[in-house]
Amino acid sequence: MLRSIKHMAETAAKKQKMSGPLIGTHSGHFHADEALAVHMLRLLPTYSGSPLVRTRDPEILKTCHTVVDVGGQYDASANRFDHHQREFATTFPGRKTKLSSAGLVFMHMGKAIIAQQTGYKEDSNEVKQLYEKMYDDFVEAFDANDNGISAYDTQKLRDVGVEKKFNDRGFSIASVVGRFNHDRKAAADGEDKTGEQKQAEEDARFLKASEFTGTQFDGELADAAHSWLPARHIVHQAFRERKQYDREGRILVLPHRKEGLPWHDHLFQIEAEESTAGNVLYALFSENGEPDSKWRIRAVSQSQEGFELRKPLPEAWRGVRDQELSSLAGIEGCIFVHASGFIGGNASFDGALKMAQKALEI
Repeated sequence: MLRSIKHMAETAAKKQKMSGPLIGTHSGHFHADEALAVHMLRLLPTYSGSPLVRTRDPEILKTCHTVVDVGGQYDASANRFDHHQREFATTFPGRKTKLSSAGLVFMHMGKAIIAQQTGYKEDSNEVKQLYEKMYDDFVEAFDANDNGISAYDTQKLRDVGVEKKFNDRGFSIASVVGRFNHDRKAAADGEDKTGEQKQAEEDARFLKASEFTGTQFDGELADAAHSWLPARHIVHQAFRERKQYDREGRILVLPHRKEGLPWHDHLFQIEAEESTAGNVLYALFSENGEPDSKWRIRAVSQSQEGFELRKPLPEAWRGVRDQELSSLAGIEGCIFVHASGFIGGNASFDGALKMAQKALEI
């Protein structure tokens, strides 16, 4: 038995041409959480060359350095990260969602992963902020999905008669990972394969799923580190200066810059810190940062999620363009206002500011 276990582990390493601490997860139908967990582990130098074995055999799992999503054990000191135990109820600090294997790996190794990927020191404030943001914006949804936890209390929604407008089950990372489980070509061709061949192909599909979830994680982290984090100071400065454009501070003017500025999240956080929630109604920003750039006016949302607006642009302006809009608004240079009233444009900053100021009065 031990000889066959050793052979299986050596075969996994040989096939993948890797060497390093052996990672184990379960065979059979796979999910987004263990696909992401394996990717996150491999972002660390310790595991960058680690082979993977997919099995439910407890004897083989004993040979693994690290095991995720299988084995019935959660013990970070032993590198065991399963969440299927009856008594398991661990959550990320300050959150209520029960963790999956992805959340467990991120909770224990997330700061090290972020430091490795960004170059910030692991104990820095930057890593702390990114650690919290990556869990809230990305990892927690994996935990909720794998544990069958809805973002909303579905019973309360039913009680007030709220119904979904369309089916969005296929529009998620988890649904894409689910599709990697199926070998549709083999099924269509009616191929007859050995158990070893089937397992090898299943493992290959899992690695594709892990790569897919990893690409999303890497992109989310890169955006957060290189765009979202530096934007914090810029948005805070704009928030402090907002009353020069409106006495009540309802217009936020973001600085003229070529790079995009992810301001939305920061605005809500700053408003909460300053106890001014809901104060800013419109945000102004340049279209491309060039000296002759057009400017946009964006109605601020009620919350960080959803499309409901605090104060949409005037109904009479919506869906109207160019000179017709300029005549209607009494403001030169108007370009458009979206039919929903969430955004509009003007040829100049002064024009966009006048649109915002006039919209406040209507």
